[in-house]
Amino acid sequence: MRAAVLNGVDCSFELRDVADPVPEDDQALVHVRAAGINFVDILVRRGRYPQMPDFPVVLGSEIAGELEDGSRVMVLLPQGGYGELAAVDRTALVPLPREASFAEGAAFLLTFLTAYIPLTRQVRLFKGATVLVHAAAGGVGTATIQVARALGARVVAAVGSDEKLELCRGLGAAAAYVYEDVPEGLRVDVVVDPVGGELFEAAIKRLRPLGQLVAIGYAGGLWPELQPAQVVGRSVGVQGIYLGRLLRHAPEVVTAATRELVQLWRAGTIQPLVGGEFPLDQVEDAHELVESRRSVGKVVLLP
Repeated sequence: MRAAVLNGVDCSFELRDVADPVPEDDQALVHVRAAGINFVDILVRRGRYPQMPDFPVVLGSEIAGELEDGSRVMVLLPQGGYGELAAVDRTALVPLPREASFAEGAAFLLTFLTAYIPLTRQVRLFKGATVLVHAAAGGVGTATIQVARALGARVVAAVGSDEKLELCRGLGAAAAYVYEDVPEGLRVDVVVDPVGGELFEAAIKRLRPLGQLVAIGYAGGLWPELQPAQVVGRSVGVQGIYLGRLLRHAPEVVTAATRELVQLWRAGTIQPLVGGEFPLDQVEDAHELVESRRSVGKVVLLP
């Protein structure tokens, strides 16, 4: 099969033939039709991920495709999605809704689970609560806007450029700002932050009493050290989610959340946003688009 292989020395991809994966007894062979690009892939490519893989490696933790019998599925997998075939555990297979494209399937699971699990299992999100979403035009951000709206919250979106404001409003945000224009006096009940760095530190001060900050990633820099006094004194809390670890240690939580999300998708309440589609031989262009912060929604590869 063809795969985009990442060489660790120079951070470059090489499109080449590799051995077809051979599924074990509890696995299925998926013909990959689309593979989602997630920011963790960028971090690995740049050597900034805490648990670096051995090189060379085929990245890609989210795919959509077909089984041998023609069934259409979505899958989260440890790695190996940037190729034409993938052997995956049968328990990881999620039926792809009939009306959805493969690109949408590869843009759904990771982003929506990352948004939905903390907003339904970790945070006290009452109807009418205000949720501030950082990086709101990205994959997780666009999912969070929709999930929070579906749960009855009022959403305020924060993005890096004016071009992304209307997109956020179109997804249901009641207000949208570039970061430097977010009102100084804005106070919210929940902040969902995939950015980290200075935005994470500033977000704590925006929380109302009993508010919650949800830390998802550090695309903008590692999280600053947090002292208990910063949360105790404000009567606020900090939550975090790492979906990969949750899949290993609490798979029943992920399974239940996936079932609920697919129902919302089929009902038309939420919809994955595909912001770019690239053939496999343009994987470096796809990565550059995501890394430049010019992309919206999820960028996917089409092997």
